[in-house]
Amino acid sequence: MTEQQGGLVRPEATTGDAAEIARTLYGITAEAVELGSNQDRNFALTEGDGTRSVLRIDNPVFGDAARVAQHAALDAYRAAGVAVAAVLPGLDGALTQRWRGLAVRRSEFATGEPMVDAGYFAPTVLREFGALAAESVLALAPLAHEGLDRGCDGPGSVWDMRRAHEMTLRLAPAILDDELRERVIDAANLAFTALAPVTAALPVQAIHGDLTDDNVMGERGADSRLHPRTVLDLGDLAYGWRVAELAVTASSLLHHEPERPLRVLDAIGAFHARAPLSAAEARAVWPLVVLRASLLVASGWRQIEIDGGNAYARDRIAGEQAIFDAATRHPLAEATESVLARLGFTGVPSGDGLRLVAVPAGPTGDARPGQPLASLLPGLSGEVAIIDAGVESAALDSGKWLEGDAEQVLVDAAFADGAAAAVLPYGVYRLTRTATDAADAAATWPANTVLHLAPGDEQRVAAPVDATVAEAGPNALLLELAGGWLLGISGISPSVERGAAVPAAAPLGTVAATTGVRIITIGVRRPDAMPLTEAHFASPQLVVPELAPTWRRFAPDPAPLLGLPALAQRDESDDELARRTRIFASAQERYYAEPMQIERGWRHHLVDTTGRSYVDIVNNVSGIGHAHPAVADAVDRQIRILNTNSRFLYRELAEYSERLLATLPPAVREGRDGRDGLDTVLLVNSGSEAVDLAIRLAQAATGRKTVIALREAYHGWTMASDAVTTSAYDNPYALESRPDWIHIADVPNRFRGTYRGAADDLAVGARYSADLGADLAALAAAGRDAAGFICESVLGNAGGVLLPEGYLPDAYDRVHGAGGLCIADEVQVGFGRMGTSFWGFEQSGAVPDIITIAKPMGNGFPIGGVITSKRVADALSQQGQFFSTAGGNAVSCRVGIAVLDAMRDEQLQQNAALVGGHLADGFRALAEKHDVIGHVHGEGLYLGVELVRDRTTFEPATAEASAICERLRELGVIVLTTSERSNVLKVKPPLCLTVESADFVLAQLDRVLSTGW
Repeated sequence: MTEQQGGLVRPEATTGDAAEIARTLYGITAEAVELGSNQDRNFALTEGDGTRSVLRIDNPVFGDAARVAQHAALDAYRAAGVAVAAVLPGLDGALTQRWRGLAVRRSEFATGEPMVDAGYFAPTVLREFGALAAESVLALAPLAHEGLDRGCDGPGSVWDMRRAHEMTLRLAPAILDDELRERVIDAANLAFTALAPVTAALPVQAIHGDLTDDNVMGERGADSRLHPRTVLDLGDLAYGWRVAELAVTASSLLHHEPERPLRVLDAIGAFHARAPLSAAEARAVWPLVVLRASLLVASGWRQIEIDGGNAYARDRIAGEQAIFDAATRHPLAEATESVLARLGFTGVPSGDGLRLVAVPAGPTGDARPGQPLASLLPGLSGEVAIIDAGVESAALDSGKWLEGDAEQVLVDAAFADGAAAAVLPYGVYRLTRTATDAADAAATWPANTVLHLAPGDEQRVAAPVDATVAEAGPNALLLELAGGWLLGISGISPSVERGAAVPAAAPLGTVAATTGVRIITIGVRRPDAMPLTEAHFASPQLVVPELAPTWRRFAPDPAPLLGLPALAQRDESDDELARRTRIFASAQERYYAEPMQIERGWRHHLVDTTGRSYVDIVNNVSGIGHAHPAVADAVDRQIRILNTNSRFLYRELAEYSERLLATLPPAVREGRDGRDGLDTVLLVNSGSEAVDLAIRLAQAATGRKTVIALREAYHGWTMASDAVTTSAYDNPYALESRPDWIHIADVPNRFRGTYRGAADDLAVGARYSADLGADLAALAAAGRDAAGFICESVLGNAGGVLLPEGYLPDAYDRVHGAGGLCIADEVQVGFGRMGTSFWGFEQSGAVPDIITIAKPMGNGFPIGGVITSKRVADALSQQGQFFSTAGGNAVSCRVGIAVLDAMRDEQLQQNAALVGGHLADGFRALAEKHDVIGHVHGEGLYLGVELVRDRTTFEPATAEASAICERLRELGVIVLTTSERSNVLKVKPPLCLTVESADFVLAQLDRVLSTGW
């Protein structure tokens, strides 16, 4: 049996042969199942007691020297702490056995799960793969052995990346798809050309050669993700370029999210951090990735051609093409520069390294023009307006950025103010190009500067600096500047020809006189950046945020040449995180492992500083939507007139209080069954303060101290509101650390609690309320009569779990019968969020004595409040006067009125019912498809998607929930976890959420649950 051109035919062996080998050479009785391989025969052996091992029958082209080298490599890996499967000796003690003239080895079975079919890899997993590749080269670096030298045409040399281009061209004829074959050859040729200048500088050492997701076993971590652990299959161990180890690993990661190939930069960065790359190696990474991908495709087709029965090879074809498509998704120069940018290399290619070059500078000294754009348009007179189309632009409030002509509106406004020119600057992330309800970030970062000239006379165009005309077209010029930089100018009529030397201020052409706006686009390019055409300079050349660091190197800011201010932006979220970390306490929470920097909101969308938008389905604080103009106008108008404390007399306080009382059901407002109506409002600044005040009111009105709180509840952070907060998730020691005046009652969670059942099962609620009655009796017997009972009207902290039918009215009756007062905490679930009712307690038909509210009252403005009866409120005077400095101030009240107006005018409660029902139906449909969804809780736009590992035991999928939130963030959805077990996705968006955005959320959750997290 011999090696055919570019492929190997596997040895002939059956599962029966494998079982016989196991018995005769290793003394074990085992069942054999064949595993896949391109060139050898591999079998999983399972003995009667369940012990497993792997039997490998080597292709006969490989000699004993190669096997000895592999055994030495295993020793080197173990010495370095890299997990590998040991080779097991046969009955005679030898590691290599012989069967029918073939070499046979048996290895430990590597426990874990295969990585190759694991779907999406999170950033931490990608980094671990890169680190593993680094550990591999570090462990193998000292290894030297004759068996590592495969020779030019030795067995297995097809996978030596030093020969990848040659082998790709040799094997490409086997690709029967003509278009694919041409793409593979073209990509391989381009990569080979890019690689040629650095090959002599690439270090050579022993490398694994095939350290891929297919040759690493994974282990589930505490985060529920599969992490790379055990290295397998040293069949391609040989001398090779050190950087090839990284390139092979990186290429294998591409198919896990092929539409986002640059995510593997995380792996490349992790390798570099552990085993630093030289400039030559860094330049070689992506060309080698492309060559590896090209070779995979060509070899896969060739393997099928010579070994048509190899199901393993046939099954790999689609995955190998996905790798190739991902490797070539970005132009090679762009991908290579992205690698250099991520690793922190600076300079332009020079020989086998990089050299620093100065970016083009503008005129200096006497030659420096006196006003912006004078170096390019010396005859321009009048103001030059810099247009702010950025994420934080004040001119794009109230959703103006979503209009298709938003940029033109800004330009027209500048002209209306008398500007002669309006500049949309280079490098400022454009909010006007942000896409909403999008899984991928839009192209928002402009690599060119765009000038809009007001209608008028002909304008002369001059050379900003000394230059040579590289190209001249009918509407554009390409100038070569000092240092080889290229300056493109589009939108002019050139008057110079190719090859002409033009000193600074020399004429280049004109901009014609017109009655309409004229547009000139200017960009600077590195000559090695990309193939340049007029199209590169005829638009802003917008790129997606992840490519902004790359294009900043390819295309520096032309502002110095034009006399404009340098305004270019970069993603500063890492800097902002470091800044916050320095000044924050460890107890202060932050969302996400790798947080984005949010600087804008509109309705149910949030936008980060790069112009990437997210659907916000967690922010119930902005109940009527982010940046609502009515709220902004209310603050602006009132704070210009008056903002003082509630001891002064002003109409806003009473007006807002009356509006709040009007939202109550008549039975609550007027009272029933001998209970007082709720007719009094006390305003504070937050939900915590509201709960704190409610507790004081209950204690003052009853003359008692004891307050009953439910287990697993969250009510706030002040001394009193924290006392009734019993959630062990927020405080692991909550239950044992409550003050002695708190009594903790069982939480009526019909999904996870002591008693479980359907929502309409009256017996469930009756049993919980009976237990509460027993608690009340026991407290009375102990001389600790209850002052009050506090409960969320819907269990918000649990994820929107609806109370059992009949529980709340019965619980309230029992508390009233014991002489206590009932506090409805509506901070999270009230204010129209239920859809079918304005208040959460209306869902149960119960009537509280005290209501606490906060979050949505001010739509992000700090307002909190308590609604109760005058009798209860007046009891507070026994403890002195009540006063909150900012509570109920004129601005807060005016904001509160604006919120209520918007809820009425925009029918937001009705929208909560409509969109909430649609969203809940969608989540339940996903539950039919994905077992990890155990239950969908809630009503309206307070929903909870409970994730479980087992629908029978309800084991919470806590780690999975956290990881799912991280992946959803990548896909443009902001959602977080809640509940005692932190396994519920809390869905409580602004009430203006649309059906379209709800469908986007459902689609992305389906994508994550289908492809991994």
